[in-house]
Amino acid sequence: MRNQIIVGNWKMNKTPAEAKAFMEEFNSLFEQNKDKIASTMKFGIGAPAIDLAVLSETAKDNFIVAAENMHFESNGAFTGELSVEMIKSVGSNAVILGHSERRSMFNETDADVNKKTKVALANGITPIVCVGETLEQYEEGKSKEVVKASTLASLEGITDWANVVIAYEPVWAIGTGKTATSAYAEEMCAYIRSITSEEVLIQYGGSVKPGNVEELMAQPNVDGALVGGASVQPESFIKLLTLNK
Repeated sequence: MRNQIIVGNWKMNKTPAEAKAFMEEFNSLFEQNKDKIASTMKFGIGAPAIDLAVLSETAKDNFIVAAENMHFESNGAFTGELSVEMIKSVGSNAVILGHSERRSMFNETDADVNKKTKVALANGITPIVCVGETLEQYEEGKSKEVVKASTLASLEGITDWANVVIAYEPVWAIGTGKTATSAYAEEMCAYIRSITSEEVLIQYGGSVKPGNVEELMAQPNVDGALVGGASVQPESFIKLLTLNK
């Protein structure tokens, strides 16, 4: 049986002081609600680099501390970038790669994501690899075609599936309030599994919130969620982990 996995993505939000306050409240809420959280549930936060040390220092055991990006080179003239050694040094144990915002705003390619994924795995960092289609591609009926090409290119040469997380994020559902139906999320996650591995954990990302998380995660091929806005406040993040119970 596969684990479940919910990871928040703070994007460009929270100073270290705000991150510390979040974790203090979250830890308290976790103690109050831990009996409602499945023993198979893995969880954590993807945060700006400046917050990673704070999360690592204040998190409970097994909490996922994810960087939101990293470079595939170990050092060099890459102004503004962070290496895998750098994120590890501040306690990061995972990294979000190829998020649609990175792909669209910073021109990241599947080839870039592939190189980063291999570096992460080689250094004991769990890659959370994002793939998904745009609204135009969805409306043209090209979702599976696009997702297949991106998934296979981003994960080319990968065999260590048990240590990989794939986040299916239909771009048209991110931060828009639009959510793919649970049936559609299941269809796409099942398709991704069919072209990768039974071992891989597959998340759905796109306007996930306490009100829809239980239905989404009841789907057999939706192992978890990559969550934006609903992860920024401790109260709503806990409700995600308890599946709104």
